[in-house]
Order: sequence, then C-alpha cells, then structure tokens
Amino acid sequence: MDFLLQPWPWYITGPMISLILFLLYFAGKSFGVSSNLETLCAIGGAGNFLDYFKFDWRKNSWNLVFIVGAILGGFISYQWLTPTEVIALNPQTIQELSAIGFEHAGESFLPNEIFSIDAILSIKGFFILLGAGFLVGFGARYAGGCTSGHAIVGLSNLELPSLISVIGFFIGGLLMTWILIPILF
Repeated sequence: MDFLLQPWPWYITGPMISLILFLLYFAGKSFGVSSNLETLCAIGGAGNFLDYFKFDWRKNSWNLVFIVGAILGGFISYQWLTPTEVIALNPQTIQELSAIGFEHAGESFLPNEIFSIDAILSIKGFFILLGAGFLVGFGARYAGGCTSGHAIVGLSNLELPSLISVIGFFIGGLLMTWILIPILF
C-alpha cells in the first residue's frame, strides 16, 4: 500500500488520462469542469432567469457522476492517501511567501491566511473569494471552457482556441502570483 502514498509517475498517470479522454471522445462526450457547473445551474432553476441555462440537463447527467467522483476522490486522497500536509517547497519560495504575509508557508495545502474561517469571514477575505469566483467563472465562460477542458482536451485535439486560452490562463496565473497576491497580502 505504500505505493499509493507516493505521487504516481508520469508514465502511469499520462496514459490513464489519455485512456479516459479517448473513451470520452469515443462516446461523443467532452471533458471539463465548467460544464458541470452549467448542469448544476440548470438543475437549480437558473433557466428561469437566463435563457443560457434553458437546456435539457439530463443529457449531461454523466457530468454529475464525474463531479461526484472528483469530490469523493479528493476526500479519499486527503483522508487516507496523504501521509502529511507538509509540502516540499523550495526554501526561497517559503522565504518569499513569508515576506508577503504567509507565515506558515508549506505547512499545509491550504494556507490559513486565505482559507481559515476567520480569513473567509473577514471583509477582505469575503471580497477576495467573491472576486476570484467571479473572475474564474467569467473567464471560463468567456474562454469557452475551463483550464482542464482546454489544457487537457483542447490541446490534445490541436485546437487553436484552446492554445490561446491556455496561454491566457498561464499569463493570468503569473500576474496573480507575481503582482496581485503581493498587493493583496
């Protein structure tokens, strides 16, 4: 069982991802998390307010199995397959994060400065999460899909819009990491 507690090598996970994508492609389905959110909004009645959500969500019900599996897989992985929450960060990264206010960088997956109940319930934390959620949701819809859909499926299909989207995602991530996070914290 010790092999489960170690990161799986690329030569195992890569072919597994390829197999899943091939099976989805063969079945006429596309992969992406943002389509799950559309389905959940349609189930919740968002179609009563926006025509965009007026579609038969039952055709996408397989997406719900995917999202439930992602949640269960994350829980199982964290609960039973994670030996420790300590992250092996470069000492320079820890020093740089400490300089902008992350005092316990690398001690857990989710930094308390952002994800603790106190941080979330503060005015600053609330607006950061609200703004981030809006930007991620808007960006995924504007780009025609989320990072997983474009980076895994779109690039494997050699789609130019996916390449442009992935480049935009990386630029956004770099701007967030090097400019916005130091300003916000």
